[in-house]
Amino acid sequence: MLTLYQLEGCPYCELVADRLDELGVEYDSVWVEGLHSKRNEVKRVSGQRQVPVIVDEDRGVTMAESERIVDFVDATYA
Repeated sequence: MLTLYQLEGCPYCELVADRLDELGVEYDSVWVEGLHSKRNEVKRVSGQRQVPVIVDEDRGVTMAESERIVDFVDATYA
């Protein structure tokens, strides 16, 4: 199961979501709050409050930063 933590209007989040969609990868979206101080779920899973964050439970991967995530998705799902 793949989960993408994202913020509405975030271009970095959209980059990741668009790549997942292009590859036909199924994922759950978790929409986070705009205020960093309210992003407790992201902090719990990744240790930080920045988005996007992807969690790939099947592969035991939790990752932040859009470019790294896209590279991982390409290497794993393309």
